[in-house]
Amino acid sequence: MSGAGTGAGVRMRLRSAAGALPGEPVDNAELQARLGLSAEWVDRFVGTRTRHFALGTTDLAGLCTTAARTALASAGTGAQRMDFVVLATATPDALMPTTAAVVADRLGISGVPVFQLQSGCSGTVQALALAEAMLVSGAGQGLVIGGDVCTKHLALDRDFRRMPPAELVNYVLFGDGAGAAVVSAEAGPGSADCVAVRHRPVRPGLPPGQRVEWYGAADLGSAEPAPPVSEDYKAVQRLVPELAGQEGEELLGLVGWSGQDLDHLLPPQLGGLMTERITAELRRVLKADRAAEVSCVAETGNTGNALLLLQLARLLPRLSPGEKALALCVESSHWISAGLALEAS
Repeated sequence: MSGAGTGAGVRMRLRSAAGALPGEPVDNAELQARLGLSAEWVDRFVGTRTRHFALGTTDLAGLCTTAARTALASAGTGAQRMDFVVLATATPDALMPTTAAVVADRLGISGVPVFQLQSGCSGTVQALALAEAMLVSGAGQGLVIGGDVCTKHLALDRDFRRMPPAELVNYVLFGDGAGAAVVSAEAGPGSADCVAVRHRPVRPGLPPGQRVEWYGAADLGSAEPAPPVSEDYKAVQRLVPELAGQEGEELLGLVGWSGQDLDHLLPPQLGGLMTERITAELRRVLKADRAAEVSCVAETGNTGNALLLLQLARLLPRLSPGEKALALCVESSHWISAGLALEAS
């Protein structure tokens, strides 16, 4: 956990944020045509209208590199001026080399620390916390990247009529994408101060709400390997609004804000309908009636570690000096609660 003004007055500034999505958006009618899933069922159960699929057309490193180049251009700086790179993902292109190292190489970044964090939806907040520590220790500026290519874990030749809900929901919730942000110890035009960033597991002993497998050659030879991706969606529906509300209350208390101080609210992004419910609950719990919601999941699908960065890319152009924003993430894999408080410079 970190708070405002840590490290002899150093504060992390978010200079820019950008996203990258592969291919054209896939709407629910096309999803029905490709997979035989009812478009009406997806509309009513999930509420996500479109998503983007890489489907072998690009790797995660390619998406992350594109997002990073856009973020660098937006911040008016170059890759060679970065003092570190931190990349968060649950779906790296390979175990080795790390996707982070590949992206840094493609950007022409060398001779500086490059980190990769293995995590789900809270991974970008974890990456931002590490980036803040780097700035406190003397770095000038760096890249924070997050992304996932979820579809590589999903087999498209299955009989969806026989698929259990814990597997089926993943075929309609997720999309592929990446995001990137330039962070700095110095403020710049249109930047936002990171007043607080924190993350931690909050429900010890509770079964994971989501599991993504990794298979080696020995695993693939077993008679019945576990499904590549499984999710306890009922547990997610029940716990994410509650945990997001708790994180929001605690984070506001940490920075000394009230819900009425918030100009923008970035809720956890799961699916279109679920995000609507979470936002309504957050407004009630935090008393943040006037805060404008900043969401993207209904158009992008759940892109894992890219989601927060895609939200931040939408937020930064909307911020006016002095405005405050609160971003919340809940990772269901092992119930990790995370949050970010921002104030426009």
